[in-house]
Amino acid sequence: MEHIELFFKSIFIDNMVFATFLGMCSYLAVSKKVSTAVGLGAAVIFVLAITVPLNWLLDQYLLQPGALTWLGEEFADYDLSFLSFIMFIATIATMVQLVEIVVEKFSPALYNSLGIFLPLIAVNCAILGGSLFMQSREIATLGLALNYGVSSGIGWFLAILAIAAIREKIRYSNVPPALRGLGITFIITGLMAIGFMSFGGMLTGGDEEAPVEETTVKVEEPQKDSEQEKVVANNIKVNE
Repeated sequence: MEHIELFFKSIFIDNMVFATFLGMCSYLAVSKKVSTAVGLGAAVIFVLAITVPLNWLLDQYLLQPGALTWLGEEFADYDLSFLSFIMFIATIATMVQLVEIVVEKFSPALYNSLGIFLPLIAVNCAILGGSLFMQSREIATLGLALNYGVSSGIGWFLAILAIAAIREKIRYSNVPPALRGLGITFIITGLMAIGFMSFGGMLTGGDEEAPVEETTVKVEEPQKDSEQEKVVANNIKVNE
């Protein structure tokens, strides 16, 4: 249940673009065509799916205070958390370089259409934000870290795919001159953010009904007449 909740919350409620506005530069620049948006979105999913679990392992077994206890008790007091940014960025840059090599090898057309934005994934704040959010939310297991990386990438992919499809359609719409270009794109992005975050009411369960406590009412039985009262009552009847 925890994996399912994290998966859908990362896609819709905590979407990288619509909730935290991370990765907006690539989101706006590469969303003019659906084909390029799909390619970049798939690359972001791959990079997040690899870097978030790797950075989770680095954080758990190297960077956190006391994480080096597996090397021996003399390393228990070491704290390398100040190296988090450097280690995370190094991991991300390595994976992005791998993605660039693979895309250039198997899809030269996509590589040329993405241009400078493919290597710029290394400095995409959405990629680094995924690892930092993983760290700040104290994700407990490697499986949850992988789940968070994949779901965050899917959320970013859906965002750029949706805006690219809309921007292709509004080319033929009668948009006011003052709003053409980025103006109407920002307005549409805001409306899409409202739509995505509205899923919060569906994924957040309703208040659990408080258990009804059964109350028992004790009915006191009328006290019996004492022996003396019975004797008095009998004497009154005899006298009558």
